[in-house]
Amino acid sequence: MSKSKGIKEVGYVDVKSGGAGHAHAAPGKRMQPASWFDCAGGGQVVVEKGIAYIGNMDNPHGTLLVDVSDPKHPQQLASISMPAGTHSHKVRVAGDIMVTNREVQRAAALKGQTPPDGYHGGLGIYDVSNPAKPKLITLWNTTDLPGPTYARGVHRFDFDGRYAYISPTLDGYVGNIVMILDLKDPARPQEVGRWWMPGQWAAGGEKQTWKGDAHKCHHPLRYGNRLYTSYWHGGFVILDIEDMTKPRFVSGLDWSPPFPWPTHTCLRIPFKIANRDFMLVTDEDVFRMEDYPKYPAAFLWMVDITDEKHPQPISSYQVAEMPDTPQPRMTGCHQPCEKVTGTEIPVAWFAYGLRIIDISRPHALREVAHYMPDVPPGSDRVQSNDVTVDERGLIYLLDRVRGLHILERIG
Repeated sequence: MSKSKGIKEVGYVDVKSGGAGHAHAAPGKRMQPASWFDCAGGGQVVVEKGIAYIGNMDNPHGTLLVDVSDPKHPQQLASISMPAGTHSHKVRVAGDIMVTNREVQRAAALKGQTPPDGYHGGLGIYDVSNPAKPKLITLWNTTDLPGPTYARGVHRFDFDGRYAYISPTLDGYVGNIVMILDLKDPARPQEVGRWWMPGQWAAGGEKQTWKGDAHKCHHPLRYGNRLYTSYWHGGFVILDIEDMTKPRFVSGLDWSPPFPWPTHTCLRIPFKIANRDFMLVTDEDVFRMEDYPKYPAAFLWMVDITDEKHPQPISSYQVAEMPDTPQPRMTGCHQPCEKVTGTEIPVAWFAYGLRIIDISRPHALREVAHYMPDVPPGSDRVQSNDVTVDERGLIYLLDRVRGLHILERIG
């Protein structure tokens, strides 16, 4: 049975069983039962103007468009599929333009599948002026060739309606780098600028000092003239993009080692707290470096960036229920809500569901609400992967394996 504190469920979207309705059993404390709509698990959800756009984790599911204007009765509008050996698990929407990622899955995730001959990852750019009939405008392709065992294409990214801030793999580079694309004409995306961590440009003679693609761009997030960019086991970097043609390194910080997990998201808080500037940083509870000290599971950090040239971690948060011994991968922290509306930040915490973290006292982060979903059908545990909010204040919690919960903060 699901458990909660300070969260009310409004609806549930279960992506796998084709749209059948379902009523939950009575939920935990301070919860009210509602409805759900059947749909497949995914990597990202965004909600714009009453439409939820879901990037599905596994092919043949690609992108799902769901009408959530009545959150108790979600209705599927359209879906976009992906071929074998690939996936499209990230999505952004601005105005009438939807942008999705396209990746050739890493070797370990192919499960015997083979991508189509000549397939390149990249971006899919769609006209969603009619969300029930998304229209492909163009596919933007990366330039790298088959060979690496890591995923190829574009991973997570940001999009502001004009520029896309992406994480492509490119010929001559090891792992994903930072690129800015101009989508003024969505049919003809144009590269504006790029940045990479020294050591990634193998074709330019650079020598990496890390194993494989351990230092790579996960995704940039733009705030003002800065890109706050997670760089996997390379920590994070802050880039100055006043001149977008030449992104400039401002500072960076890497805490792996000693911590074994890769850095996933760098969320700039868009207002001051106690007259200081902060960034919330989550590590992802996957791909732990085996030769690093053992820790139970990944957590999140509060980083003071008032002096952006010298970012300083000042606090961290881990769920109180986490055991003190190392846990299976995908147990701990993953992804905060990137749409910040106040000092309460929803965070998808893999096997521990949704956690609402109050950051109003940056040195003393505290959990003020949570929602622990039922284990979805076909899974052996909860895998909360992404979370967002809409203009009504509703919270959308996406499971990696199956289903989208629509929730409301109460109390």
